[in-house]
Amino acid sequence: MSFLNSTLRTFSRSTSSSSLATRAFSTTPRASLARMSIVGRLGAVPEEVQTSTDKNLVRFVVGSKSGKGENQKTSWFRIASFVEGGQKEFLMGLPKGTLLYVDADARLQSYQDKEGQQRSSLSLVARNFDVISRPREQEIPGEGDEGLVSDEGRM
Repeated sequence: MSFLNSTLRTFSRSTSSSSLATRAFSTTPRASLARMSIVGRLGAVPEEVQTSTDKNLVRFVVGSKSGKGENQKTSWFRIASFVEGGQKEFLMGLPKGTLLYVDADARLQSYQDKEGQQRSSLSLVARNFDVISRPREQEIPGEGDEGLVSDEGRM
């Protein structure tokens, strides 16, 4: 019994109220966060482009649908990715129509167009992407636009 009392006293000293009330917080300022998660289909085969600072990036477009029936609309998102090596080759090899999940950093940029109008543009840089499904080889005509018709099936 004395062993148990000794253990309990040690435990109660180590979990005193002062130690429970003390929490460590970072002294650095809180970072901002602007992110988007998109699930949609590739609108075209991804392409590699070079920036003005000689960095290579992969650019691709993802279409995501919202609404139902006649009110259904597709929003198109232009996304840049700075992946390298095998990930870049994998992304560049994905066919149009591939269903993707994309996690991207988002930034709203303002600029003036040729007519002097103030415009805004959403800039998305992929942090991560996952393939949910590949496109079907052939689609039955009139069944919606979720699948694709392969080049072999065209007349």
